[in-house]
Amino acid sequence: MNTHSGSKLYIFGITLVATLGGLLFGYDTAVISGAVDSLKVVFHINAETFGSEKIAAAIHGATVASALIGCIIGSAVSGIFAEKMGRKNSLLFAAVMFFLSALGASYPEFFFFHKGDGSVPVLIAFNLYRVIGGIGVGLASAISPMYIAEIAPAEIRGKLVSWNQFAIIFGMLIVYFVNYFITKGQAQEWIDATGWRYMFASNAVPAALFGLLLFFVPETPRHLALVGQEEKALYVLGKINGSNKAKEILQDIKDSAHEKVEKVLAYGWKVLIIGILLSIFQQAVGINVVLYYAPTIFKGLGFGNDAAMYQTVIMGFINIIFTLVAIFTVDKFGRKPLLIIGSVGMAIGMFAIGLLAYSHIIGVSTLIFIVIYSASFMMSWGPITWVLISEIFPNTIRGKAIAIAVAAQWISNFIVSATFPSLEAFSITFTYVLYGVMSVLSALFIWKMVPETKGKTLEDMSKLWRK
Repeated sequence: MNTHSGSKLYIFGITLVATLGGLLFGYDTAVISGAVDSLKVVFHINAETFGSEKIAAAIHGATVASALIGCIIGSAVSGIFAEKMGRKNSLLFAAVMFFLSALGASYPEFFFFHKGDGSVPVLIAFNLYRVIGGIGVGLASAISPMYIAEIAPAEIRGKLVSWNQFAIIFGMLIVYFVNYFITKGQAQEWIDATGWRYMFASNAVPAALFGLLLFFVPETPRHLALVGQEEKALYVLGKINGSNKAKEILQDIKDSAHEKVEKVLAYGWKVLIIGILLSIFQQAVGINVVLYYAPTIFKGLGFGNDAAMYQTVIMGFINIIFTLVAIFTVDKFGRKPLLIIGSVGMAIGMFAIGLLAYSHIIGVSTLIFIVIYSASFMMSWGPITWVLISEIFPNTIRGKAIAIAVAAQWISNFIVSATFPSLEAFSITFTYVLYGVMSVLSALFIWKMVPETKGKTLEDMSKLWRK
């Protein structure tokens, strides 16, 4: 063991395994995009089966979004899992959920029904398997960044946690290509009968890899110290930071661990409210509207089907590039400056799109401002919200507090995504201006309420909030 500095290869290897949780988060939430139309055919979701077009449309929408219910459940219970089972074992449980969901959603008739049965009970079984996958997403969305933050040295923590957001976006991009290659050259009849099954089953591969690799990474030293396994904690800290610094860090962990009873309000309301508002603002600025409805938005702005899909792919690559910008600058410039710059960029993008829509100007200028908005989010609120949520809470309340903040994020995600079609029908200009106003408010919130955490240890958070 190096007495002066730990192994960078070791910490990067651990981080890579943990970010597979983020990749599965992106993969599982996006995999259904290629099967949306097939599900209508497979499960006979139509007016004839359900009595009316409106009921059929509502059931189809609920089926597409069913994983979101699991996401809310998984994130809400993540704190209990993280404290009772540990961070590593909670991620193992999430991997099992991903794997079961992949196999079950691809073959929902298994056990009780014959293959090809598209009855309502099979549709219910399909939705239950999607909810199981959503629980995995909810757990991974909270615990993967928590795990990385608790493993990472303070000076590179922002960069390492930001890789989780990169993995989410990359997981989405991978599944778009997987779905493309599954359906390439195939008749729609084959896709409706078999192709959709391959899409969901493909998720089992990264899920199995994630579960297998987790056996080779340690539990976080923070959790080990909190449950009295100090020798193991010191060993892991030594491999990461070097043995000399490991003793100092362990002492800090022990000091902060015994400062307060582990109640979520042990440090007052402010820290919890800041964590919740970080989550709410990340969604209230409208990013998931742009991600989920990008082809619809482009078509609504006057672009054809092919052009809309092409521009969505361009946006996917831009999202990855600007997430990398955040990764390589968050530990140099700090969290607050990047978030404020991102908020200003998003506000400019949304106000400009609203003005162009009001003036009935459609074309390259609209695309440019959507790209400005998306790039601004990806270099700021996309990855850095996860960094702050994973590091801002003191050790003794981190599991429960992150669970509350991430549950708030998934609920906000659902509300913003569900209200967009109605808002768009009311006034497209009002909708974009509303997201622009939220972007301005997010900048004011960061400026006035959120402390800078760059370079601080996780144990410093206890001292910070005690003040």
